[in-house]
Amino acid sequence: MREPNPITAAAQASGEPAFRRIGVGPWDLEHPDRPRPDDPTSPDFAAGRYDAALLDEGDRRNILDRYRYWTVEAICDDLDMRGRHGFEVAVENWTHDFNIGSMVRTANAFAAGTVHIVGPHKWNRKGSLMTELYQHVEHHPSIEELVSTWRAGIRREFDAAEQRGGVDHDAGGDIDSGVDRGNTANAATQPREGRVIALDIVPGAVPIETYQFPVRCLMLFGAEGPGLSSKALELADDVVYISQFGSVRSINAGAAAAVAMHCWIAQHGHGVRRD
Repeated sequence: MREPNPITAAAQASGEPAFRRIGVGPWDLEHPDRPRPDDPTSPDFAAGRYDAALLDEGDRRNILDRYRYWTVEAICDDLDMRGRHGFEVAVENWTHDFNIGSMVRTANAFAAGTVHIVGPHKWNRKGSLMTELYQHVEHHPSIEELVSTWRAGIRREFDAAEQRGGVDHDAGGDIDSGVDRGNTANAATQPREGRVIALDIVPGAVPIETYQFPVRCLMLFGAEGPGLSSKALELADDVVYISQFGSVRSINAGAAAAVAMHCWIAQHGHGVRRD
């Protein structure tokens, strides 16, 4: 029998790891003196909020504690009510990139408005770890259809905000997008229709470190290797690249999306939602 690598042997003999337990057990064990929240007589009762099976068996999902025992639908509704952010992300699925799942997971972590998948409907969900259940995901047959649909939707948002009296023309037509108004120093340059931003390393692109993200924008990402399609680059308002210093041409789409989303958060976000 082949001897294991010395590091592997030492790791196996170390007794590690000891993982901490995530989540909560059955409601009756966790809260023996409190009525179940799905009981209409309970002071914590909210119709349709709690999942009976989770209350019975426990909730070990990788979610915030405030959502323990909640149904998927209730969590999605609460995220919408609390306000998702003003940026959306899109990825071209022509090569069935395995990074799409991690992009969806990151989009959920940063409360992106929507994830758009362009191309064939099927995509690799392994990296999303079920976070697609809590994230708005839409499919589009082409990048041209996505961009035209998105722009039309943004115009409708601004029109609706204007009718409500919520658009300040001196501030460039900012709309309520769940952002901190104290951090929107670029509001005066916000175009009425939002901006489409391509993320790729091509001639003419500007470094992400100096780019001021619009409050309302759609970020486009391509597949690992070929990057964005020519049509995506053609339709973009701005092209931005992530500075790199190693030997490969690019980082994968999932990593690029995480960097770009966090840049938006750094400029416009509220900070960690702890409650």
